Amino acid sequence: MSIIQSLILFVRWGVTAIIVAGIALILLRSLFNYLDVNPFKWSARTIRRVTDPVIIPVRAMLMGFRLDPKVAPFIAIIFIIVFGYLILLVSESILNTIGGIIFATTSGRIGAPVAIIGYLLYGFLGLYTLAIFVRIVFSWIGASYANRLMRFLFRATEPLLGPLRRTIPPVGMFDISPIVAFLILWLCQSAVAGTLLRGWPLGFF
Repeated sequence: MSIIQSLILFVRWGVTAIIVAGIALILLRSLFNYLDVNPFKWSARTIRRVTDPVIIPVRAMLMGFRLDPKVAPFIAIIFIIVFGYLILLVSESILNTIGGIIFATTSGRIGAPVAIIGYLLYGFLGLYTLAIFVRIVFSWIGASYANRLMRFLFRATEPLLGPLRRTIPPVGMFDISPIVAFLILWLCQSAVAGTLLRGWPLGFF
């Protein structure tokens, strides 16, 4: 299990380093703009080229909501932190599932095959919950269906959210079908933990 723990530690440090680097570059870009640094200098062009893939969509989103696009760098920093956190959650869920399968395979216990199925189901339900959450975040920031990740999330989560949306009426202007979906997935995870994984550990780091 030390391999799994080393991997998750590597992922955590890697994602943290990327988040810090992204924030530093965006702050440096804002500082260059404030100091009116020559935009044709190599340093200014490089920072702008690296940060444009994040800043431009955020600025377009703000303009779509009729908000001041000047705050785009600061909103982009928030998105970087949230996106990094989601990457960590997905990575930990995948590695935890792998850790459970390895533990069950090498345990030599009679119920190992059932536990392997349980770990696979438990991990899948966790990832599916995250997929719904990411879809909600992307919808909130105005990601279009033309985005590949958004299309994938829609196709993956719509089989559950679609029927719930048609069955459960909205509360005022709010669609509560994702909340019901989260509850269903949580109950399913609890059922898997209480049956297929009874007596087996659920976390490995």
